[in-house]
Amino acid sequence: MSKPSRLAAVLAAVALSLAAPMLAAATPAAARAPTQLDRFLRHLKTLRVSFRQTLVGAHGGEISRSAGTLIVDRPGRFRWQSRPLAANGAPAGAGQLMVGDGRNVWFYDRDLQQVTVQPLTAALSATPAMLLSGAVDVRKRFKERPAGRREGLSWVFVEPRDASAADFRSALFGFRHGTLERMILEDTLGQTATVVFEHIEVNVPVPAKLLTFSPPPGVDVIGTPAK
Repeated sequence: MSKPSRLAAVLAAVALSLAAPMLAAATPAAARAPTQLDRFLRHLKTLRVSFRQTLVGAHGGEISRSAGTLIVDRPGRFRWQSRPLAANGAPAGAGQLMVGDGRNVWFYDRDLQQVTVQPLTAALSATPAMLLSGAVDVRKRFKERPAGRREGLSWVFVEPRDASAADFRSALFGFRHGTLERMILEDTLGQTATVVFEHIEVNVPVPAKLLTFSPPPGVDVIGTPAK
């Protein structure tokens, strides 16, 4: 899987150079108290947004831009769909689709005509996408702490408790008036993705058909789904 595609899978998430200066004021007591992320997730049943994503390499150069949609239906179901963008903002490829149907996680790379599937219990066990979907216990799998304010947003810093079992190093979640508007994710290759949410709808009805997946005829399927 290419580097941009790999990070797309991690995000489904869907996201750190901002982390270091923001964490200076965090205290152990603050890390134990409920964060804004905790409060957001406590009341979250469904989430439906569109997003814009920018991917930057470990040495600072921009690798790609993309746009797409994220749907979450807690617990354990989500749909992350993205398409690459050209410099003029036009679509530049078929893109990727990731669907968590409550039992399996399906990753469909339309450009490669390839589907990868894993049981939900084995796939992406520590990523922001899984965190938002409610498929994992946040306090058990992640360390959280408030990370101050910047660019009009209140930030929460998150990192996996077990780095060896995670697909990302750290993430920042940015909130405005209690609503998640931005994620910044650093993956294990040193790439940084900034995801800006738009047209945010919280706790609205979500069509069940959007959270199921069947491999299209003729595509290669890698992995065995749980029955």
